[in-house]
Amino acid sequence: MSPADLLVIRAVRQAGPWLAALAATALLGAAAELLLPLALGRTLDALVAGGPGSGRWLTVSALLVALVAACDATGVLASGVSGARSALWLRRRVVTHTLAVGTAMTRHAAPGEIVTRAGVNVEEAGRTPEAVVTAAALVVPSAGSVVALALIDPWLAATLVAGLLLIVGVLRAFVRRTTAASGGYQQAQGEIAARLVGALAGARTITAAGVEEREARRVLAPLPRLRAHGLDLWRLQARAGVQAAVVVPLLETAVLAVGGLRLSAGGLTVGELLAAARYVVLGAGLGSAVGYAARLARARSAAARIERLLSVPPPSYGSRPLPPGPGRLDLRGVTVRAEDGATLLHDVDLVVPGGACVAVVGRSGSGKSSLAAVAGRLVDAERGTVLLDGVPLPEIGRRELRRAVGYAFERPALFGETLGDAVAFGQPAHDARRTFEAARAACADPFVRRLPLGYFTPVADAPMSGGEAQRIGLARAFAQAERLLILDDAMSSLDTATERQVARALTGSLGDRTRLVVAHRVATAARADLVVWLEDGRVRATGRHEALWEDAGYRAVFQEPPAPEEDPAQEDPAQENASREDRAREDAAREHTPRHDEARDDRARRDAGAGAALT
Repeated sequence: MSPADLLVIRAVRQAGPWLAALAATALLGAAAELLLPLALGRTLDALVAGGPGSGRWLTVSALLVALVAACDATGVLASGVSGARSALWLRRRVVTHTLAVGTAMTRHAAPGEIVTRAGVNVEEAGRTPEAVVTAAALVVPSAGSVVALALIDPWLAATLVAGLLLIVGVLRAFVRRTTAASGGYQQAQGEIAARLVGALAGARTITAAGVEEREARRVLAPLPRLRAHGLDLWRLQARAGVQAAVVVPLLETAVLAVGGLRLSAGGLTVGELLAAARYVVLGAGLGSAVGYAARLARARSAAARIERLLSVPPPSYGSRPLPPGPGRLDLRGVTVRAEDGATLLHDVDLVVPGGACVAVVGRSGSGKSSLAAVAGRLVDAERGTVLLDGVPLPEIGRRELRRAVGYAFERPALFGETLGDAVAFGQPAHDARRTFEAARAACADPFVRRLPLGYFTPVADAPMSGGEAQRIGLARAFAQAERLLILDDAMSSLDTATERQVARALTGSLGDRTRLVVAHRVATAARADLVVWLEDGRVRATGRHEALWEDAGYRAVFQEPPAPEEDPAQEDPAQENASREDRAREDAAREHTPRHDEARDDRARRDAGAGAALT
C-alpha cells in the first residue's frame, strides 16, 4: 500500500463518530432497499391471491420507503461533517508540517504550489470518507441482490454475477486511468497558482514595466495542459458512464429474460419475478459507482501530492540546555549547499567571540546570508558543526534555541494584530517593558507613538515605509535575542542618521549579547569589533576594518555596482529600496573614505585607516 493510500486511510479515520453515522445510515439504507423488493413482491402476490395479508405487506413497504428516505437525508449530513473533519485534519497537518520544515520546504515546492496542496487538494482528499463509504455501501445491495436471487432462483443469480464482473472491470480501469489524469490536472493547477503568486509579489514592477499582458501569458502558460487533462477526465468519465449504461440495461434484460422463461416453466411466481426485477436493478446499481470512483481517484492523486509535502523531514531538535555563556559562536568545517548542488559555504571555520559585534562582508553571492542562516539554524549545514556556547545547535531544544537567537531581515514579515504584537512576536510571554526598550533601541518607538493608537495600531493599518518596517523587524529581534543577534542586511533601508543610532544601540544597550551583522556599508563594518570577509563561500580574511582596508580587494567589496534587478516574478512585495537620498549619503561616505596604493607612505596609510574607522 502506497504512502498516499495510508494517508487517505488516516484521513478517513479522522471523521470520528460521523464516519460511523455515515456507514450506519448507508448500510441501513442498503438493507432497507434490499428488503423493499421482497415486501413489494409479497404485496403483489397477496393482492393477486386476494388474501388478508396484503394490507400488512403494503404497510411494511411504506415503512421501508420512509426508512430509505430518512437514511438518505441523514447520510447527506454525515457525509458533509465527516468530509469537513477529514479536511480539517489534513489541512492542519499540512500547515503545521510546512511551517515546521520552514524555508527548506520552498526547495521542494513553490509557495503557490504549497497553497494549492493545502487548499484545493486537501478539499479533494477530504471527500474520501463519503466516496469510500458510499462506494462500499453500493457493494452491499449488489451482494445482497446476488444472495436474494440465489434464494429465488440460482439461474437468475448466475446471470447477475456475470454482469457484475463486467461492471467491476469497467470500474477498475476507470479508477486507474482517472488517478493518473487527476494527478496531471492537479499538477497544472499548482503551476498556475505558483506563477500567479510570483507575479503578485512583483506586481509593482510588472505595472511599471507595462508587461501585464506578457505576464498574464506566462502565468497561464500551463492552461492548455490543464485543459487537456480536464478533457481526459471528462472523456474517461463519459466512457465509463457509457459502458455502464450499456452493460446495465443488457444485464437487466438478460435477468428478466431468464426470469420470464422460469415463470413460463412454473418455476417462479409473478411476485417473485417482480422481486427479481427489483433485485437486478439494485445489483446493477454498482454501475452508478462511477461518480464515486472518480472522487476516490481524485482523492488518491490529491493525497499523493499532499504526501510529497509531508515526506519532507522537519529539522530535529535535541533537549540539551544551554550552559551559562556569553554567546560564543563556533563554525567548524561548515559546508552548505543549495538544492541544485551549488556550494554556498565551503569548509568555513570561524569563531565569533561572545559579546562581540562581528560584521560579515563580501560581494553578492559570496555566502553572507547563508552564513547568517546557518549561524542560527535557519538551515542545517550539510557538513560540519555549528556550536553556541559549546553546544551543537541540533542538540539544543527548539524553544531554548529560539529564545537564545534573534533574527532581523532585510524584508521583515510582520505578524500579529498590532504593532506591539509585531515587536513581541515570538516571545513566550508579552513583556511590555521589554517591547518598549527594544523599540527604542531600534528607533521605532518615536514613529509608533506618533500614530493615534500607538502600539495598538493594527499592522494592516499602519502606514509604514520600508525603513520603518525594518525598524519594527529590528525591534522584534532585539526583544527576542538573549545571546545571539543576527542581522541579515537588516538596516539597508534605514537613512544614515537612523542607521547610526541603531549602530550605537548595538554597541551600547545591546552589547551584552553577540551580534552578527551582514553589512554592505563601510560605516557598519568600521564600527564592528571584527570583520569577516567572505569570497566564493569561503572566509578570505578576518580582522579589524582598518587593517583589512589596506587590501584593495576588500575596498572593492564596498564599491561593487548594484546587483541586476530581480525577475519580477520573484520580487518580494515587502521590499523597500533605500531612498535616493540614503544612496547619495552612502556614496558620499565612500568618496570620503581614503583610497590606498603601494606608493603611499606609512603615515598616509595610518591616517587613511583612521579615516575609514570613523566613516
